[in-house]
Amino acid sequence: MDADSQTNHLKAYGITYFALQNRLRVQWLLNYKGGSFLISDTEELQKECKIRGVSYEELSDAKTIALLEEISSPSKNMEAVILEKAPKIAVYAPSGNKPWDDAVTMVLSYAEIPYETIYDEEVLSDVLLLYDWLHLHHEDFTGQYGKFYRNYRTTPWYIKEKKEAEALALNLGYKKVSQEKLAVALKIRNYVVGGGFMFAMCSATDSFDISLAAEGLDIVEPMFDGDASDAGYQSKIDFNATFAFTNFLLERDPMKYEFSSIDMTEKRSVSVETDYFTLMDFSAKWDPIPAMLNQNHTALVKGFMGQTTAFDPEFLKSKILVLGENKINGEARYIHGIKGKGFFTFYGGHDPEDFQHRVGDPKTELSLHPNSPGYRLILNNILFPAAKKKKIKT
Repeated sequence: MDADSQTNHLKAYGITYFALQNRLRVQWLLNYKGGSFLISDTEELQKECKIRGVSYEELSDAKTIALLEEISSPSKNMEAVILEKAPKIAVYAPSGNKPWDDAVTMVLSYAEIPYETIYDEEVLSDVLLLYDWLHLHHEDFTGQYGKFYRNYRTTPWYIKEKKEAEALALNLGYKKVSQEKLAVALKIRNYVVGGGFMFAMCSATDSFDISLAAEGLDIVEPMFDGDASDAGYQSKIDFNATFAFTNFLLERDPMKYEFSSIDMTEKRSVSVETDYFTLMDFSAKWDPIPAMLNQNHTALVKGFMGQTTAFDPEFLKSKILVLGENKINGEARYIHGIKGKGFFTFYGGHDPEDFQHRVGDPKTELSLHPNSPGYRLILNNILFPAAKKKKIKT
């Protein structure tokens, strides 16, 4: 899985998932040649690698033993982690076509990793208990329809989505979309606290925490829900309820495409040419969880924007682990944390191979980016629940 040897990094994750489905022995070799996978050899597995265009190397028993001995050496920052099962994956996303794409569903499809789509009805019916891993689509959990009001309130897709969201909320027994989305967020919170794995990108990160922090408050302006917001709601925000962020200021202006001070999009001063973020280096033996999440064939990842591009470190809780950062701009791009018995990862930006993806832009063709380090980070999270866990030391 290093830069020189692997022809298709993204589909290699699909091969690993295929091996887990077929109950083959799989080990993730952290920090060895870009985070390689050691898999029991079968003719069927080799055939799949050839069909999918994934590079592999055959090792004799003697070479395998020598390799594992090298990795286990205390002097080497490497570790062999056993992957136990193919995690069952759920993507939280609405049905129908959206005027934007989702990086996670695109890379899952490209890597040929199966997933199931669920939405509010299913979450409120407790189906999350059936899944090992949950991805939050680019959702707005605050009930403000993505803060698209200024530029898109007269477009057919915005009007249609607003009506559908209101109808769904009423059908589920809620007077407002914001109340229904809060109920969904609370179910997801309970899923993570109970031991689930949750991954979110772009606006699903900060809007999720804002929804939890504003429980019992009306922070939504009248053009979204028909009545005024609560007076002085900023002072009533409960930061103890959030996963990752604290002490942030909410954006009250409905004409502004922003939720709060958490996001760095309007604070950025980096050009396309210099926009990269660095993956932090962790001890594979002592901190296997962040080491797994950061496996890559490069430590320098090309930046990309979104409604929520990156996170201002000023508003991160002290226990949050920064996995990737843009030091030049002083921003966290990729963060991880523990909530109860579960784990969550937040990844800023919309599409790792589209610097400034806009509403209506064509989707990225991943066949043109089979070695994308930005997309590899998503797939690291997919396999994370399959591993035997050790308590994080950092």
